[in-house]
Amino acid sequence: MARKNYSEEFRRQAVDLYESTPGATVRGIAEDLGIVRGTLRHWLEVYGTGKKTAADGTLTSSPLQAKTSAASSSAPTDETPEQRIARLEAENAALRAETTKLTTEREILQRAAKYFGRGDALVSRFQFVADNSATFEVKRLCELVEIERSSYYAWLNAAPAREARAADDAALAERIRAVHAEDNTQGAPRITAELNAQLGDSAAAGERVNHKRVARVMRLEGIRGYVKKRRVRTTIPEPSGQKYPDLLKRDFTAERPNRRYVGDITYLPLADGTNLYLATVIDCYSRRLAGWAIADHMRTELVEDALKAAAATRGSLKGVVFHSDHGSVYCSKAYAKLCRKLGVTQSMGAVGSSADNALAESFNATMKREVLQDAACWSEELTCRRQVFRWLVRYNTKRRHSWCRYTSPVAFETGYTATLRPAA
Repeated sequence: MARKNYSEEFRRQAVDLYESTPGATVRGIAEDLGIVRGTLRHWLEVYGTGKKTAADGTLTSSPLQAKTSAASSSAPTDETPEQRIARLEAENAALRAETTKLTTEREILQRAAKYFGRGDALVSRFQFVADNSATFEVKRLCELVEIERSSYYAWLNAAPAREARAADDAALAERIRAVHAEDNTQGAPRITAELNAQLGDSAAAGERVNHKRVARVMRLEGIRGYVKKRRVRTTIPEPSGQKYPDLLKRDFTAERPNRRYVGDITYLPLADGTNLYLATVIDCYSRRLAGWAIADHMRTELVEDALKAAAATRGSLKGVVFHSDHGSVYCSKAYAKLCRKLGVTQSMGAVGSSADNALAESFNATMKREVLQDAACWSEELTCRRQVFRWLVRYNTKRRHSWCRYTSPVAFETGYTATLRPAA
């Protein structure tokens, strides 16, 4: 079910994403986009500008472009292959050392913040007694800090087990932090699924982690998925135009991929007061975003481009149902003509009822929440296009979805395909 053919716009956006993302690697961007590294390298050779955004935000020469150029500006023109290899190895070692230094400094600062920022009143009293028991009588110390001696000795005897649990929690916290750094919108359920997926199917039951433990460690470490602080209703019903019956009746499920789709348009606010607009086509079986389009207008071409993109992804949309609201573009004659051409049957919910297209509404809300987070808008159009493009592709290939049993939509569809293969 993976997409084989990519439009030129998709290729250019992929190249732009690599060149504009600070510290991005070909491997990382290729994994986000669900493509092989060689494909992305080829696109960079064809569409690349030769510039790359470094980790500190500055523009540098792309290492891929430098590799294909006749000679690097910093390299001697008469160096031998052995000298070139030695120089590149030295540069690589220096970069590794700098990365290790920065990682170590960050870990030290994080540990220092936890040490001075956390505390438990009862544990602090136990620790006070332990630290001063060689100088003062334990009975008197317990009386002064108002704790039972039996409780203190139970706490003291449990120290080895407590230290072991603390060490296990610290190791788990590091694993959680690594997963969270990849996508800071993830909460305990999705992080739990990712941690257990990293162990593989052969992992023993004792090695797998429980979501309650992950939630507890995240709470203690101050790690949390992003939660939107405010909600804005943006649905504007359009009562005019061609009407179509509701074929879904709020049943946003399908027995297999490429049978039922929902779609909608949402606005992407910019700092200058203008908007971009995103049109979507979402598969009800896997929640996969089969097609989308972004433009600075809400004309019929926007939703037509999204449906055409879905047709290119799937190969054919013949016999599928597409459900939307009563927006004027979905009611237009031009859109109805395209649907007939592609073999798509239109479906529409009631006027003014967002619940009749809840799946598409939920997708739009999730995208804005996780990309914008606390920001009210995007700073400018190019940044908006880049960030939304990356999230949309990662949504399909990387982001774990609760509906898909905490796998990505593409992986969920791959699992469906595997069940159809005959046994060897």
